[in-house]
Amino acid sequence: MKLWKKLTLILITLLLISQIPFAYRRYKLGRLNAAIQQANSQRINTQDNYVEYKGVMHVHSFLGGHSTGTFDEIIAAAKLNQLHFVIMTEHPSKNFSTAEKTLQGNFDGVLFVNGNEVSTAQSDRLLVIPGNEAASDADKKSTQEVISQAKSKSATVLVAYPDEFKAWETPGYDGVEVYNVYTNARQINPVVMFFDGLWSYRSYPDLLFATFYVRPVASLRHWDQAIAARKTRLVAVAGNDAHANVGLALRDTSGKTLLGFKLDPYERSFRLVRLHLLLPSGGGLETETLKTAIAAGHCFIGFDLFSDSTGFRFSGSNANQTVIQGDEITLGSGVRLDVVAPIPSRIVLLRDGDPIQSESGVTKKEFSVREPGSYRVELYLPQLPGGVSEQPWIISNPIYVK
Repeated sequence: MKLWKKLTLILITLLLISQIPFAYRRYKLGRLNAAIQQANSQRINTQDNYVEYKGVMHVHSFLGGHSTGTFDEIIAAAKLNQLHFVIMTEHPSKNFSTAEKTLQGNFDGVLFVNGNEVSTAQSDRLLVIPGNEAASDADKKSTQEVISQAKSKSATVLVAYPDEFKAWETPGYDGVEVYNVYTNARQINPVVMFFDGLWSYRSYPDLLFATFYVRPVASLRHWDQAIAARKTRLVAVAGNDAHANVGLALRDTSGKTLLGFKLDPYERSFRLVRLHLLLPSGGGLETETLKTAIAAGHCFIGFDLFSDSTGFRFSGSNANQTVIQGDEITLGSGVRLDVVAPIPSRIVLLRDGDPIQSESGVTKKEFSVREPGSYRVELYLPQLPGGVSEQPWIISNPIYVK
């Protein structure tokens, strides 16, 4: 055999061998998809005195300059995902108020709330909900000035990208974005993802998320430490950081797309992780009730791609009080914490960020606590195959035992 034929054969063999891991990952995604279907078939119905609303936050459109996503695309994606609300967080412009120009109000049955993502003079980034014209010069003000100005307008202020945030001792912010899809995705190896996409994108485009999703260890630690240091309540939220700007496109001079594809369309971003709000029965979902629920911590994070987390509940009670996540309760002679999961799960109880108890394969769990602290739970789905079983499916907000 001639040398060039031998070299060609060797190269083809090496190429085929190099594809084995990607073919195997495609097989694993198929197993994961089947396991998710099975898990969802085991759902139980839960009922209480709260109405649950699911939605997404940290969403950008063409207004902020980092996206070409249109309002129509965002509305259609929210409707397709059966969301109740979408919180827009537009990047500011020096020329106009992007918060005033973005989606706000009800569109096709979905509540849109206008907000801004701003960067301060200290390069700290914040989500301000609702946003306002002050966002345009936030980069010239200190973190404290931006927070104080937002609070003077009754806005809810959340720390974005906590791994990069520096002004933790600054008072006034309401919570922390403990999970962000973009931050998580930055660890992707583009070469590996390219071949994963070749093998799996057509069959399991959404589940490619499972190849890089990991528990946000550092962000959760920042949040837990901030609660302990400030001795105050801080809500945890998740950010989809949806831009719909990853992909390739060929457009004509009018901007019309002739050929192209997006790896992160809104309908996919909105499917990965969601914020679930709990409002008392009898009330409705409006901008003010949404803000109040978030600021109070009456919400939880659900990675709904792996199973719909609707129906999860975390409550506490003593001889005189019954509270839900986000609330305070007096320790007295002891507090009972109750967890209800919509499908069998591994339930982990954490105190001040440290795991202290857990139980697997249950839909209900009662914990008795006799020490003060910030108690929250994380739920896992060990019945799912691969690394997903080791990553949280639900992250609750704390119950503060005083």
